[in-house]
Amino acid sequence: MKCQSLEEVRSNIDRIDSEIIKLIAERGNLVKQASGFKKDENAVKAPNRVETVIKNVREKAEFYGASPDMIETLYREMIRQFVQMEMNEFHNNGYQ
Repeated sequence: MKCQSLEEVRSNIDRIDSEIIKLIAERGNLVKQASGFKKDENAVKAPNRVETVIKNVREKAEFYGASPDMIETLYREMIRQFVQMEMNEFHNNGYQ
């Protein structure tokens, strides 16, 4: 897509941001559901799963022409936030 003005660029960025936020919210809902299937805090933290996700998103970043380092940084922070949210859900569901 080749934009013809700064306003068009910004409009498209806003549209993409809305889509990204919607998908992050959907991901968050699934993270909350996942906490119900986990039996302990280590399962919530799932360090092996985190590294698998990071490997996968780095590969996808390369495929789509995004910076793998930037994508890894974004995903590590997003995962950190989701793990905290999931840990809260886990404890709220009566697990210690």
